[in-house]
Amino acid sequence: MKGLGMSAVLPAGVMLLGKIYRPGPRKNLIFALYGSFAPIGFFCGIFIGGLSSQYLSWRWYFWIASIIMAILMVISLLSIPNDYNNNREIHMDWWGTATIVPGLSLVTYALTDSAQAPNGWKSPQILVTFLLGLLCLAAGYYVENHVASSPLLPADLFAPRYMKRLVLALWLTYGAFGLYLFYSSFYIELVLQKSPIVTAIWYISMIVGGLLLGIVGGFTLHLLPGRALLVISGCGNLLCVLLFAVLPEKPNYWAYIFPAMVCATIGIDISFTVSNVFITTALPEHYQGLAGAFINSLLFLGVSFCLGVSDIVVHQTTDLGLKHSYQMAFWLAVGAAGLALLLYCTIKIGSAKSDLTVQEKRQMDETNAEGLQQRPDSVQSR
Repeated sequence: MKGLGMSAVLPAGVMLLGKIYRPGPRKNLIFALYGSFAPIGFFCGIFIGGLSSQYLSWRWYFWIASIIMAILMVISLLSIPNDYNNNREIHMDWWGTATIVPGLSLVTYALTDSAQAPNGWKSPQILVTFLLGLLCLAAGYYVENHVASSPLLPADLFAPRYMKRLVLALWLTYGAFGLYLFYSSFYIELVLQKSPIVTAIWYISMIVGGLLLGIVGGFTLHLLPGRALLVISGCGNLLCVLLFAVLPEKPNYWAYIFPAMVCATIGIDISFTVSNVFITTALPEHYQGLAGAFINSLLFLGVSFCLGVSDIVVHQTTDLGLKHSYQMAFWLAVGAAGLALLLYCTIKIGSAKSDLTVQEKRQMDETNAEGLQQRPDSVQSR
């Protein structure tokens, strides 16, 4: 149910923002603020969880979250416009859903559970689910290219230049960031022996950095090249996991933890904002919801895949101790973040300035083409 809720909220949010705001500084600011709420939400979750576990009960964390979600549901029903009548002609790709979703789920399950299985990859439930997942993905590829009339992943989605490289880089970026969030909190509490409240306080720099980047980035995104921003984001993502990978026995907070938190915010906020603005601007209006769903899927697929691989690494290095096992997971994140940084260096994205939408550009091209076709007739008639 948690996955269902997140998979509905994030794409819908990107779709609404992509449709409402035109390309330009205002859209940049909105998407920058939208991206900054990722570290803010993460910090609020850790902070409320720490307060609940220390002063109340862990159950209160879920009660508080349920109350907040109920309030947001009512606000959404009253404020979000209903465009059902405009989208009634869109058909669902049931064949693609029936092949791609089970395929990804089975492969992810095999990766994440292989470390806990008695015989590892030799266990029947791991090998069978992995092979079935690959077969489902192969069937999904065939369905999307030869059967579906409204495919889940149409070829036009990858038509913009550098889109494929950006997708792979984002997948690696989100995977490395997911490893950082997952293992940094455990490392602070279990290895450094800090209380839940202290752990939550140490993450305050993430919320401050997220707010600052959201405000500053929104006002400067149209001034700086997208490639430069992505490289800065990749460097931040790489440094945050590298600092935890080389963390000493008794680290100084200001020398290691604080810069890691700031770099983590830089790594995820800038890449999220630049990619959202680029993808929603490069795709037509009827693909805005698909763009949001695709970005959301990249996030969770990157996190789930890297967590599955890291679980194997941690399980295989348990004899080294908890500290070294977690650091091996951080080194895995360093590899993913480093590869993402290399890909960012090859992606050429300009500054996000005010411009025409994709539909307006197509209409202008069609109008110019019609004018060129009619001009010889008019000249000949004279």
